[in-house]
Amino acid sequence: MIHYDLRCDEGHTFDGWFKGSAEFDRLAHAKLLTCPQCGGSKVDRAMMAPRIGKRGQSAPPPLREVPAAVTEAAKPAPTLAGPIPDGLRAMLAKLREAVEARCDYLGADFAEEARKIHEGSAPARGIYGEATPDDIESLLDEGIEVTPIPWVPRSDS
Repeated sequence: MIHYDLRCDEGHTFDGWFKGSAEFDRLAHAKLLTCPQCGGSKVDRAMMAPRIGKRGQSAPPPLREVPAAVTEAAKPAPTLAGPIPDGLRAMLAKLREAVEARCDYLGADFAEEARKIHEGSAPARGIYGEATPDDIESLLDEGIEVTPIPWVPRSDS
């Protein structure tokens, strides 16, 4: 995972984590990145200072892999060792609200429906649900774009 400081065309700054620079480029080109403050979809990398440790300083804690299958009953899985920072937790909560408001929940039928949408035998729409790591790998191998996201609990729960 790679961390970028991001900036929208309105000048708002925020940060994001990506699989790599190619993933950032793909998402930015497809206008799938949005500013959490204004919703603008013109997002670029902001200038960043390199993170260089001081002599004798231990390396930052390693990143843990985000789980591919996210279920309603699952505990939130932080992407960094330790608790999720409050700002990131708030952004993930907003992402969850947006996904739940705009997409159809399919539960365990997610992978099957994603294939049908890709083939054109089901209407194109936003969907979410559960998938095993093998399902996700198969979908990606078939050219079907899916993105696992960490599912934080609702603030009212």
